[in-house]
Amino acid sequence: MAGSSQRRSWLAVGALTLAVLTIGFDITIMNVALPTMATELAAGTDGLQWIVNAYILLFAGLMLPIGAIADRFGRRLLLLVGLAVFAAASLLAAWSDTTGAVIAARAALGVGAAVIMPTTLATIAVLFEPDERGKALSVVVMGMGAGIPLGPIIGGYLLEHFWWGSIFLINVPIIAAAVIAIALLLPESRDPAPPRADLLGGLLSTTGLLAFVYGTIEAPNRGWTDPVVLTTLTGAVVLLAAFGWWELRTRQPMIDLKLFRGRQFLWGSINATLVSFALFGLLFVVPLYLQFVLGYDALATGIRLLPLIGGFVVGVGAGTRIAGRIGHKIPIATGLLLTGIGLTIGVNTDTTSGFGFAAIWYAITGLGIGSALTPSMDAVLAVLPPERSASGTAITMTLRQAGGALGVALLGSLLSQTYHDRLDLTGLPAEAAGTARDSLAGALGIATRTGNPALAADAQAAYIDGMGHVLIACAIIVFVGALLTAVLMPGRRNRTDPRSRPGQHRANVATAT
Repeated sequence: MAGSSQRRSWLAVGALTLAVLTIGFDITIMNVALPTMATELAAGTDGLQWIVNAYILLFAGLMLPIGAIADRFGRRLLLLVGLAVFAAASLLAAWSDTTGAVIAARAALGVGAAVIMPTTLATIAVLFEPDERGKALSVVVMGMGAGIPLGPIIGGYLLEHFWWGSIFLINVPIIAAAVIAIALLLPESRDPAPPRADLLGGLLSTTGLLAFVYGTIEAPNRGWTDPVVLTTLTGAVVLLAAFGWWELRTRQPMIDLKLFRGRQFLWGSINATLVSFALFGLLFVVPLYLQFVLGYDALATGIRLLPLIGGFVVGVGAGTRIAGRIGHKIPIATGLLLTGIGLTIGVNTDTTSGFGFAAIWYAITGLGIGSALTPSMDAVLAVLPPERSASGTAITMTLRQAGGALGVALLGSLLSQTYHDRLDLTGLPAEAAGTARDSLAGALGIATRTGNPALAADAQAAYIDGMGHVLIACAIIVFVGALLTAVLMPGRRNRTDPRSRPGQHRANVATAT
């Protein structure tokens, strides 16, 4: 790669990092704003849940067809469209004055995110030679990871000085900078001979994934045996099975499911999903622990997530360097092992543990997640043909998001059941007991209003017990993943990388003028 072209490519990586930074924000910034939005919008619990879930539903449900569309019409074009949708939705959300309008805006943000993520990763796949691809991917992954603690930090500051809509406006200047840089620096790339549009495959995958994610979102509240949940999840299984059957038999499939026959693609995708499961599980329980057990406000909670992200950043760099030298298998297996060790240490948390103890296991867990995530994603990119890079990465990103949604649902049910079983509500009136049983925040509110510190202490202990069960479940899953990866994933660097010959990865890049 010539010097000027190389510099241009790395500047483009900076622009791509800005693009995914906003998605990193969105993972955590809403947690800060929901209490304020509940008051300002007079939003009930269902409304608040769908402000969060509308984004997740569309994000996970649309990536597969969008990946195929990006390969056909151009990855840069779709990336710019996705950024424009994300910016417009951010403006709509900022100036909304009803719960329904915010939910609609959040759904549109999910559409934008579903475009941004697969096109960003696909662009890296075609832009860089194999020896540089892991480094570029690590920069983008670190950018997204940085958004996780910055979400509550920036959100807390904005809410303290401005109105709640400002948490959405912060996206706009970042996206504007990314759009300008991408338009100037990023070459267009597309499949030079795209297959015929697979409309049936797109319909089956989209409806199946939407039904699956909707069912997993509703399950913790309605119960896994609720007729709506059972019907939705059963329908999702049928639709996705039909999608798989169709894609394996049609001459021009939307997604090449035969990629899963390769062990590197298979285990790269599985491990990326396992790492996301652990990360989503951690982000599900840790902020509430910091806020309602250790007593930190939203801003302080964001700051105290920095050990997790610091470990994550170090792990991303280490995992990328090791994978570049000896292949993907060892850094992935080691990263999963470190993740499980960190989570296992966290199981020992009790009501007397302070932030110092938490910071230790946050850092170890973050180190493991970072060490495993980038090599897992690079293992997938390494075996994708450049002309199908967007649809290929969309498979893995969809598995990550759908697996994360399922993980949060299952872990949420586990946390809730443990909390209910452990909490002692003896002597409380029925209404107060119901509020305390619903959530730790509700129990602390009842304890404050009734002057009952014993209830507060018991609720905090019950939550820690539930958090411990969540951490154990995550640890078992990643330990099993580490063992299976060590045994089944190919050990040497992939030598059939379609971009392994100098200049080959540019064969399908059409430079815009």
